[in-house]
Amino acid sequence: VCIHRVRSCSSIRFIKSKYVCVFDKSALKFSHQQRLFRTSAVSCGQIVQFKLSDIGEGITEVTVKEWYIKEGDSVSQFDSICEVQSDKASVTITSRYDGIIRKLHYNLDEIAYVGKPLVDIEIDASKGVAPEEDVVETPPMSHEEHTHQEIKGHKTLATPAVRRLAMENNIKLSEVVGTGKDNRILKEDILNYLAKQTGAILPPSPKAEIIPPLPKSETVPAAPKDKARKIPVPVSRPIVFSGKDKTEPITGFHKAMVKTMSAALKIPHFGYCDEIDLTQLVQLREELKPLAQIRGIKLSFMPFFIKAASLGLLQYPILNASLDESCQNVTYKASHNIGVAMDTEQGLIVPNVKNVQVCSVFEIASELNRLQSLGSAGQLGTNDLTGGTFTLSNIGTIGGTYAKPVILPPEVAIGALGKIQVLPRFNGKGEVFKAQIMNVSWSADHRIIDGATMARFSNLWKSYLENPASMLLDLK
Repeated sequence: VCIHRVRSCSSIRFIKSKYVCVFDKSALKFSHQQRLFRTSAVSCGQIVQFKLSDIGEGITEVTVKEWYIKEGDSVSQFDSICEVQSDKASVTITSRYDGIIRKLHYNLDEIAYVGKPLVDIEIDASKGVAPEEDVVETPPMSHEEHTHQEIKGHKTLATPAVRRLAMENNIKLSEVVGTGKDNRILKEDILNYLAKQTGAILPPSPKAEIIPPLPKSETVPAAPKDKARKIPVPVSRPIVFSGKDKTEPITGFHKAMVKTMSAALKIPHFGYCDEIDLTQLVQLREELKPLAQIRGIKLSFMPFFIKAASLGLLQYPILNASLDESCQNVTYKASHNIGVAMDTEQGLIVPNVKNVQVCSVFEIASELNRLQSLGSAGQLGTNDLTGGTFTLSNIGTIGGTYAKPVILPPEVAIGALGKIQVLPRFNGKGEVFKAQIMNVSWSADHRIIDGATMARFSNLWKSYLENPASMLLDLK
């Protein structure tokens, strides 16, 4: 290699001291004027360290849950690299470069830190990527680059070509309605969106057809009422005795629960319990289930519980409030973001249904279906898990009648719902009849809520559920 060649190619970075011995004295005399670069094993590409950018919400570390690539794979911009999980949500990290993966800095279930290298990518310097010396640092994400990292659960499905078209026209994908499979955004959706912005006239996009209810003769047959009761079978798992103690770090949602419950136990709780007769609600749900199935929605009792709670919160807004740390100010929340506790493989999570006060029972059911499917897959986003103002925990789906729920700060109240049981009760004439009974256990922050307020709210919530037709008078 001649020294003239080294001088003319600024991109070549392979000079090492052990190679200097091949040059004569004149070469040595000349070479001291040159800047020495760190060795790189690549002659035609450049190694870029793609660092984990700030995810927000004060998150500084995440757990690598899944790699979508391996060393030697080719990636393009917006291709998924890995899935990471913080103590608040799961996040999909996507590539900012076109190139070849040369190194993965973490194994599965290892802790990755914000600002530290995630992967090394070999890029083609001839494609206009600015060369960076030594340690290549990923710049903070700008507003335009925010689409490179998306919260799962709110991830917009689109091909790289569609994303590039949206970026070139300064369009936020979150504002575009996708018409493809699984709401995937197509090129036509971007063009239609542009047409609406510019006033151009394009053929209207097809809309989902509303299917009318089936005639009574064609409705889904109801299950026979006298069918044999299902005997619950306990879930058992094979037990393996290793004979050794095992220590595991607390990560992910479990780590969040440690912080939240430690703060919650500083709140002076008080409890209030009651039983609800859901006989009429059970009949109403059986009538509405086939209609919801036609619309593709599974209708459970929870949407009715949530909507009834929202109607009660309108009358008792102190239960939809928060107290500051100094206990000097109370903030009454305008939105009813009602959380629903879910038991998942990742641990206890509490996503919430936003703005219940302006949602119908069907809209609440639809949102619950979405949250439950994402929760089961461990793909809930930060927006789904934050901002709650009131919580209901349906412990009855697992078993149990009463509970002692713990308030989730900064909220001030929470309710735990027991299982629905068929029990004997007396009517107004003193006759025994079968009633669908559910027990509820409330916990409230005794610093700003008294027992009478909690009891009145519970009575109102109870009246809506025991007489579901009464909700029609207050629905908006």
